[in-house]
Amino acid sequence: MGAGLPPRAAPWKSFPMQHTRLLLAAALALAASAPAPAADNTLDPKAALGKDIFFDKTLSEPAGQSCSSCHQAAHAFSDPRATPTSRGVDPSLFGPRNAPSLKYAAFTPRFQSNGLEGGYLGGLFRDGRADTLEAQAKEPFLNPVEMANPDKATVVAKLAAAPYAAQFQAVFGAHVFDHPSVAYDSMASAIAAFERTRVFAPFDSKYDAWQQGKATLTDAETRGMAAFNDPARGNCASCHLSVSPQHAGGLRPLFTDFGYDNAGVPRNPANRFYGDPVQFNPDGRNYVDLGLEAIFFDPLSRGQFKAPTLRNIAITGPYMHNGYFKTLRGVVDFYNTRDAKPRCADDFTSEADAEAQGCWPVAEQPETINDRDMGNLGMSEQDVDDIVSFLGTLTDGWKP
Repeated sequence: MGAGLPPRAAPWKSFPMQHTRLLLAAALALAASAPAPAADNTLDPKAALGKDIFFDKTLSEPAGQSCSSCHQAAHAFSDPRATPTSRGVDPSLFGPRNAPSLKYAAFTPRFQSNGLEGGYLGGLFRDGRADTLEAQAKEPFLNPVEMANPDKATVVAKLAAAPYAAQFQAVFGAHVFDHPSVAYDSMASAIAAFERTRVFAPFDSKYDAWQQGKATLTDAETRGMAAFNDPARGNCASCHLSVSPQHAGGLRPLFTDFGYDNAGVPRNPANRFYGDPVQFNPDGRNYVDLGLEAIFFDPLSRGQFKAPTLRNIAITGPYMHNGYFKTLRGVVDFYNTRDAKPRCADDFTSEADAEAQGCWPVAEQPETINDRDMGNLGMSEQDVDDIVSFLGTLTDGWKP
């Protein structure tokens, strides 16, 4: 699927010195305009309604799956289930990707160019196709391999029969259910209001406490933070910014630049989307995820996915868009050794088998792979372990 790409330099090669600085400036400027979460855990009527909708399993077709099924609160509103990609209400159907965490999603800027040739940032979903939380909330209800409702009217009829229907009318008007499109948009607005509360952005990790002088990092966490920020070692902060946006009070980095990249992740042999019926996946085992290119038709963005926040990363596995990595250490090791190890003989080699064989499979989309910022970092095993230790300090809910 890579034939026919124009012989142009990838943007990260064209702008080797400017990439991080310009992307940083654009990301922070855009993030500063994103709506900030509420200051406390008190939910206003609209957000409380959104919470009820978010956890309501009767809104799928058939009943049984809610927003929280793929975005579980105990796992930072991500999907920890054993399958590497997210499962639909029909247990035989799977999406091609693993649902990302919704924590801190309220800070995501709208999708747009980052000012570099072929470079983009922002937007919701892993490919940026929704500009707002409201737009993102509308999609899963009608996705045939997620909540599988045939149309908006079906969803609205379920809302009108829900125990919170009177609350819905109190927030949006007594006649809101008379107009399915209006009611559907109102539903998304309520979910987004819930996602903008402090429940989704508490900023209460050990790292936050350390920044405020209320916690002490271990030796391993301190070493890991140094490697994370060191351009000559981990270089993690080039895409997962450890500096603070102005709107967050100067202490609250989001650990993402909202930018897009092709990290060279292999195809996942355990991805059960390959086995979905032909009407959902006509390519079968030959399916290749185009990432950003499928949305914006730019061949230089082929295989690129948005850099996620690393907040709560220790509890949001499996990792990467297709759930290829089961462990966080596997991800860090991959970034460190992707180009240093030989290629596996089989493109469909699992993480465990690749580790046993001392190889990595070829990237799912090798044409646009980032071969400048990652792949052969030369870090020691201690460095890798220390970075994993540091990333553990980014989990919300830390207690002394």
